[in-house]
This record gives sequence, C-alpha cells and structure tokens, in this order.
Amino acid sequence: MNEPSGWRWLPLTAVVIALDQLTKWLIEKNFELYERVEVLPVLDITRLHNTGAAFSMLADASGWQRWFFTLLAMGVGVAIVVWLGRLKAKSQGLLACSLSLILAGALGNLIDRLRLGHVIDFIHAHWGNAYFAAFNVADSAITVGAALLLLDALLESRRGKAQSSGSGQGKAGSNEAAP
Repeated sequence: MNEPSGWRWLPLTAVVIALDQLTKWLIEKNFELYERVEVLPVLDITRLHNTGAAFSMLADASGWQRWFFTLLAMGVGVAIVVWLGRLKAKSQGLLACSLSLILAGALGNLIDRLRLGHVIDFIHAHWGNAYFAAFNVADSAITVGAALLLLDALLESRRGKAQSSGSGQGKAGSNEAAP
C-alpha cells in the first residue's frame, strides 16, 4: 500500500488558519486601533495594522506592496501545495508539517490583505524600552514552520552523512574480507 501524500497535513493548515482568523476577529471586535493591554511586563496585546511585510517592511510604500505580497503569498501557497503532494505523509512528516505551517501563515495573512488591505498584528513583545515588531498567529506559524524546515534539513543532512559513511565502511569491510 502506498504511503499517503503530504496533503494529509492540510488539516493542520486549516486549523491554524481558523485560529489565526478567529484571534484577529476577536482583536478587531474588542480593540480600537493602537489600544494596548499589558498581559505581562514583557508582553502586550494591541491592535496594529501592517500594510507591509515582516517588521512592517515597505509599510510606507504607495500601495503596490499589497498586491505584491498578495501575489507572492499565492505563488508560495501554490508551490507548497504542489510540494506537499509529492511528499510522503509519514516518512517525510517533519517536512510536511513545516510546510503546512508556512502555508497556513501565508494564507492567514493573505486573507487579511484581500479582506482589509492590511494585516492585523496584535502580539507585542518588549524588554524595557526595546519593542519588537508586533506579530500574529500566522506570523508565528511561519516562524515555527521555518524553524522545523531548518531542523528537517539538518536531520536529513545527518542521515545522509550517516548513510554514506556507513555504506563506505561496509564496502571497505567487504573488500578486506575478499580473497
């Protein structure tokens, strides 16, 4: 029996998108723009609108960035769905999971761009007077997905090295035993 494809991980994508959209809806309904509530001495919940990319990059551009990031997210989304279809759900599970999270983040923010023209960010970490860029559930999914992607690449690299050193020793050992 064939192993199912990485599409088996798409329910994770759907759950993360739903959580992202639910939290953004709650922020929209309960917070005015720039309203802030301190949750911890290092963490605030606030409502911010980001028309740019990560860290508000290009936020002050003339509006073209909305469509650029929309097209970029659509292209990345299609590429990830195709890639997931070529993966094996179990034996390549970490890679499929990471791609599913990245897809969820890209689509969660894409929904905001199409619906609102900006992305709603609301998690704002800071240390003293140093404030980090605000983010949301979609951004978190992209970050965790990227970290898992790097972990998968590292583990795959180590497996490859172990296999090649193991097969090299096996050949040497068998050659030594041959008359």
